[in-house]
Amino acid sequence: MAYCKNCGAEIDNQAVVCPKCGVAQRTAAPVIDNGGFGWGLLGFCIPIVGLILFLVWKDTKPKTSKAAGVGALVSVIVCVVFYIIAMVVGVSTSMR
Repeated sequence: MAYCKNCGAEIDNQAVVCPKCGVAQRTAAPVIDNGGFGWGLLGFCIPIVGLILFLVWKDTKPKTSKAAGVGALVSVIVCVVFYIIAMVVGVSTSMR
């Protein structure tokens, strides 16, 4: 058995409302945190969104925030690598 968080009366474990005082016992539905591939892809395609989602969800949805953050980080790394390759190719073709 559980106890009411307001009046302390003994209530059923599945009770949504205390039968004695009428106060709701459950305030929010459980948070689904599956860390889906879609959030990582979104973070990869739009890195600033991935960073924002990581910062907003890091405490409430750690798996999903990690997926978005990793997607953003991979996107930034790929862009930097391509930029370096483009600079090297550009410098090498201008020296000919």
